[in-house]
Amino acid sequence: MHTRFRLIALLIASLSGVASSAHADEISVAVAANFTAPMQAIAAGFEKETGHKVQAAYGATGKFYAQIRNGAPFEVLLSADEETPARLIKENAAVAGSRFTYAIGKLVLWSAKPAIVDGAGAVLKAGGFNHLAIANPKLAPYGAAAVEVMKGLGVYASVQPKIVTGESIAQTHQFISTGNALLGFVALSQVLKDGKIDGSSWIVPATLYAPIRQDAVILEKGKGKPAAEALMQYLKSDKARAIIQSFGYALP
Repeated sequence: MHTRFRLIALLIASLSGVASSAHADEISVAVAANFTAPMQAIAAGFEKETGHKVQAAYGATGKFYAQIRNGAPFEVLLSADEETPARLIKENAAVAGSRFTYAIGKLVLWSAKPAIVDGAGAVLKAGGFNHLAIANPKLAPYGAAAVEVMKGLGVYASVQPKIVTGESIAQTHQFISTGNALLGFVALSQVLKDGKIDGSSWIVPATLYAPIRQDAVILEKGKGKPAAEALMQYLKSDKARAIIQSFGYALP
C-alpha cells in the first residue's frame, strides 16, 4: 500500500515537473555590445526568478538591424539607440507599443594607461598619440556620439587621420585595452568597475552629444511569447534598474 502511494506521489511530482518546464521557455535576445556586462547580470537574475533561459548575442546595433531584416531569429532587441527599434516598428518587424528606454548611455574618453587622458579631454587638442579608437559611427551610436563630440570641440579634422574604427564598441574597447590604440571613446559601462575606472579617463559631459537613449523592443518573432514579455517587464524592475545604474548608465 505504501509502495502504491509512493508511486502516485512520484507520478504527481514528475507531472508537475513537466508542467513547470512547459511554462519555461528560451528567448533569443540581440543585445548592444555596450550592455554586455549588465545584461549578463540581469539575465542571471531573470533566469533564476522566471525559469526562462536567455540566449544572448552581443554586437553592433546596425549589424543587428541588418540581421533582423534578413530573418535572424531574434525575439527581443536591446538597442544602443532609440532610432533602430522605432524603425523596426515602422517596418512591421517589431511590436508596436512594446518599445521603451531601458538605459541612457554615457560616453567616456579612455586610455588603459594612467596619466594619458586628462579630466577635461584636452589631450584631444594636444595630440601626442598615434591612434584613437572609436566604434563605427554608421553602425554604433557610441561611435556617432564620439564623432559629434570631436566635431563640437573642433578637433575632428586634426584627429581623423589617427582614428581606428572598431565594428562594435566591444572591439573598440579591445583596441584600447590591448594598446593597439593609446586612447579612444567607449561606453562608461565598459570601463567602470566597482565605481572606479582603471587607466585614465574623461567622462564626456552629456551636453556635448545627443542623449544615447537605449531602447528595448519585442521583435516580430517574439510577438505573443510570454518569455519575451517577461524579460521586458524584468528590465523595468527595481532589481534590473539597480544593476543598470551600477554600470554607470543614467535611468530614464
